[in-house]
Amino acid sequence: MSEEETGRPRIPDTTRVFAAMDAETRPIWLIGDGDDPAVVLTDAGISPQWLQAATVSPKSKRVALLAGRDGNLAGAALGIGDGKAGEPCGPSDLLIGLLPGVLPAGDYHVANPNAETAELAAVAWGLGAYRFQRYRGNSNGANGANGGKGATPANARLRLPEGIDRARIDAIVEAVWFGRDLINTPASDMGPDDLEAASRLLADRHGGRLAVTSGDELLAKNFPMIHAVGRASDRAPRLIDLTWQPATGGPDLRTVTLVGKGITFDTGGLDLKPAAGMLLMKKDMGGAASALALAHMIMALQLPLRLRVLIAAAENSVAGNAFRPGDVLTSRSGRTVEIGNTDAEGRLVLADALTLGGEAKPDLMISLATLTGAARVALGPDLPAFFTDDEAFAAAVARHGAAIGDPVWRMPFWRGYEARFDSEVADMNNVSDGPFAGAITAALFLRRFAGNARRYAHIDLYGWRPAQTPLGPKGGEPHAARMLLNVLSEEVTT
Repeated sequence: MSEEETGRPRIPDTTRVFAAMDAETRPIWLIGDGDDPAVVLTDAGISPQWLQAATVSPKSKRVALLAGRDGNLAGAALGIGDGKAGEPCGPSDLLIGLLPGVLPAGDYHVANPNAETAELAAVAWGLGAYRFQRYRGNSNGANGANGGKGATPANARLRLPEGIDRARIDAIVEAVWFGRDLINTPASDMGPDDLEAASRLLADRHGGRLAVTSGDELLAKNFPMIHAVGRASDRAPRLIDLTWQPATGGPDLRTVTLVGKGITFDTGGLDLKPAAGMLLMKKDMGGAASALALAHMIMALQLPLRLRVLIAAAENSVAGNAFRPGDVLTSRSGRTVEIGNTDAEGRLVLADALTLGGEAKPDLMISLATLTGAARVALGPDLPAFFTDDEAFAAAVARHGAAIGDPVWRMPFWRGYEARFDSEVADMNNVSDGPFAGAITAALFLRRFAGNARRYAHIDLYGWRPAQTPLGPKGGEPHAARMLLNVLSEEVTT
């Protein structure tokens, strides 16, 4: 059977998002503060009466459809404000992501592009065109990530300006759509085996290698905490290990290891979540989705580095063999962990994966996880918490995140909170001894298992957009993947 017939993950086809270079297109004018619409639209063939009635305005997010002298649609105008009011940050060119969902079907081009932000605007258009349609009976697309009905773009297409790097834009848009599809898919169709299938798809596409350790084999190969968290589910937990390097790469390439939390559904275990707390738990594999999205970008663009992606995949379920509060687990590192709460399971599976990743002493190891509600209370859904001890890396992350509308906010590895994990019966507890600083203490827990990496960073993300914005609809979002691509791209060229 094909991937479409089986419903397995597939990489979305984004060709319907962008028009052919020789396509006949209608113009889009970007109107900013200080622009006189009448001047910008001079000689554009717009009916003067329509121009006066259409309320063309530089006000941010204001869209106006414009008629020509023959009464037919001649183009559109988009208000971009002061040039700095992108969503959620960055240049206002990001607001072009609004247009695929509001313009009539057809092909368009930006009449007055900004050469410095043309690539970013194209990416924003692609991200704004995403629609998840897998479970809608009237889906009109056959290019989705699952069953032919995953990601379905709107009907407006953008013709890219000459000289733009189309391959890079395609890689970024495909990867984000792929990550969104993984998160949006409910746990009934997105279990640990499906995350393995998604990882295998990327490995096959880009010439990578995939090794998987699953079920009781996790015990034999010393991944005891991944096994403990996932053993109550009828879908076996697993450690997914994807490795790749470019065909022209040598032994001197920098090594980057991405570690993703792949909890495909989190009931909380025996410390059961309330019903409301489970409603979005299909997104608890958002860290894995972000890692896989970034991996697709890196491999598609052939970045000169050696890549490893480790996904700790499990479903935290309730059954007679579920791990319990008060249990003591022995981790891959040999450290023992007392279970203070079974709903703090993500850090357990990540600990085993981080230990494995650190054994190879990579130049950089990054964990990505929907780890704590505390990070959301502190920073909200759009702003992942970011931790590192590397000042130069932190500066690059902040700069690139703000520039492209994929920001994070740095928080500290505050050593003063280390003692909060003290246990009377084990080397540590999996939760701290109080309600404060939950994001920081969780990051400190993970860092204990990442010590062999030359540099380590952790991103505590939400993986979900709670409302539509110019960069995408409500739903799954592989936060930080675009930002990390830019940071790593810069690193490998310096």
